[in-house]
Amino acid sequence: MTGVVMGDCFLEKEHLKEGHSQLLVKLTKDEKVISWAACDNPPSQMPTVWDICSTVRKEKVDFLPELPGFSLNPVYEDDHLKREWGIFLGFLKKYNRVAVSKPGVYEAYILPPHGDSSIATVLYRGKAPNACPITGIAASETSSLPRLLTVDASNSNLIEDKIAPTQQCREVDEDSSCDLKVRGSNGFGNSLGPSRSVERNFATAHPSYLKTLGQAHSSWIFGAIAELVDNSRDAKATKLEVDISMVYSITVDKDIPMLSVIDDGHGMHHEDIQRMISFGRGQPKTDDSDHIGKYGIGFKTGAMRLGKDALVLTQTTNSRSIAFLSQLLNEGNDNLEIPIVSYRRIGQYMEVDKNVQNEDAAKYYLKIIKTHSPFDKYLIGEKVGLFGVNGTGTQIYIWNLDKWGTSYSLEWKYGMSGGSSFHQGGIYISSRRIRSRPGQISKVVPLDYSLKPYLEVIFLDPRMKIYVQGSLVKSRPLAKSLNKTSVENGEILKKPVQLTLGFSQLEWEQANCGIFLYWHGRLIEAYKRVGSMIHNGDCGRGIIGVIDVTKLMDDDDGHVWVHNNKQGFQDCEAYAKLEEWLGERVDEYIDKYVDKIQLRKGNAQYKPDHEWVQCNKCRKWRKMSSDFDSKTLPDEWFCYMKPFNGRCEVPEEVESGLITISTKHHGGHTKDSTESSNGVPEKAATKSQGTGIVTSSESEDDDDDEEEALPPFKRPRASLKRRCKKSWRVF
Repeated sequence: MTGVVMGDCFLEKEHLKEGHSQLLVKLTKDEKVISWAACDNPPSQMPTVWDICSTVRKEKVDFLPELPGFSLNPVYEDDHLKREWGIFLGFLKKYNRVAVSKPGVYEAYILPPHGDSSIATVLYRGKAPNACPITGIAASETSSLPRLLTVDASNSNLIEDKIAPTQQCREVDEDSSCDLKVRGSNGFGNSLGPSRSVERNFATAHPSYLKTLGQAHSSWIFGAIAELVDNSRDAKATKLEVDISMVYSITVDKDIPMLSVIDDGHGMHHEDIQRMISFGRGQPKTDDSDHIGKYGIGFKTGAMRLGKDALVLTQTTNSRSIAFLSQLLNEGNDNLEIPIVSYRRIGQYMEVDKNVQNEDAAKYYLKIIKTHSPFDKYLIGEKVGLFGVNGTGTQIYIWNLDKWGTSYSLEWKYGMSGGSSFHQGGIYISSRRIRSRPGQISKVVPLDYSLKPYLEVIFLDPRMKIYVQGSLVKSRPLAKSLNKTSVENGEILKKPVQLTLGFSQLEWEQANCGIFLYWHGRLIEAYKRVGSMIHNGDCGRGIIGVIDVTKLMDDDDGHVWVHNNKQGFQDCEAYAKLEEWLGERVDEYIDKYVDKIQLRKGNAQYKPDHEWVQCNKCRKWRKMSSDFDSKTLPDEWFCYMKPFNGRCEVPEEVESGLITISTKHHGGHTKDSTESSNGVPEKAATKSQGTGIVTSSESEDDDDDEEEALPPFKRPRASLKRRCKKSWRVF
């Protein structure tokens, strides 16, 4: 391997051809010197320090043949640097990779030489010095950081750069420093000055876009809180706390309400939090079937609907990051600035991560956060202390909350200390308005305006402990809390679906009914009326259905038929077929079961087929007998307590005795009334022993051992006169 020795005369200018220039640069990786090298005829204003930020496979940078370039001749200072240069080129050759550096306003791609040559090739392209859309500093603000330029990796076309930490150009000599002055802009962040490289346009984000994002949840503010809850679940959190409290703000010199969402999940690294504050991303590659995040906009739409300013504090086992997303900070700016400060663990301490930013940038962003938020160094330290010594998790704080007239859109109440079940805190929508649904007549739908009832049913298989204003949310798995349960299997567009139908005493009392539709285990639609429920307000009263439509709503080509606010489904063939199938199944259930139900005297109630109780430690569900009253248990119940008297290690019982009805979608075809939906004659259909879960209509003498019964009650038909209200009172 050959090269120029540092002690030799470095290519004196009189030896160069006319118009020829050279520049001596220092190549580094992780703050360690690889070698010095001579650039043969480089572009103007090329810095003298290049830091290798990443390496990528050649096939991922297919645009390289379009770029201009120059040669890179190593200049050895000693034998050590000569070995380092050889190792560096050997790595690139062996793994067919390209080294990427971002000196100043350029992106440089270092290609290994062919054969045994030691001279590498550099291809480069220019970048916009005045555009830093996500984490950069606007050109007008660079005077406070005269030797720092933040280059936004989102302007790169490389997949690796999309998730790479933001790079800064290091201190350079005066005659080759980064040019921080804007030579002219085309409005998309690209310089209009002359350049030898290919320039491409990249859109920037105006601060008003933050307000636009918040409108995704304009019709229902709890949808914004649900976005933050989803992120905690995706982070495998076991505990989540949602709280609104008053804090002192030095900017307005008074106490203001601040909403906090705190979890104990795995936290986020610098790259993760950059993706979190970026505007959209590709669908994540994960094997977790219950992973909810798909669009990369949930945090922004949720936070900006709840308030104007949000701070994220996150910690992993070896890092900590702070991000500040603010509408007020960016007022009057032409481009959006989102400060991020990242630290890495060094022994028992957290120090500024110099791999992603230097000390000056960290101090600059911390000063911005302290100036434009209620968070001074003491409050930040207090919140960091919530993680514990080696704890992980994410804390989100939102203030300047959304207004409803002269008050706030959210209303909050503090619970009494001591764990009283009668005076628990809560968060409510101030308007107390009921969401509009076709066919709905009930004015009592608590999950529409009270956060705790909504979080009780937000997940199909609830495992995470959730606290609202310090009060534990008692999860309510709907499919396990029904009476006269029937499970029906079917097929829509050649994809399997399973519907659980049953009768709920609570929903009967509130005059509600409908289907709860889940996607990836997360509630998307509640109380969806189908079939005859739509046209008759009392029809199907108390009947609840539960279905997970993940397979149906996720196309094989990657398309997802769910609104990006996760509060409804798109109008598509799959959804239309689903509505039709659900309507048929519900009408069959009403005809075969509800019309045969005996009216009972007095205050008799329809209890669930089985009582299920969740352990507050292992979060497993334990099945009790049908005559057990779970309301007698304490708010925090554990497996060792009565009546289970067991251990958390005991596996969760799988519900048995389910005899399902298999049906397929046949357009508008209706089966003969003498036959059950699985093709078995109704007279042969039976009730599952000891479960209360049925697959066909019950015979009238099933309740011989019950209280004295009145004659069977038939559901009023549309063609008949509506029955007098007195006939309902016996329920």
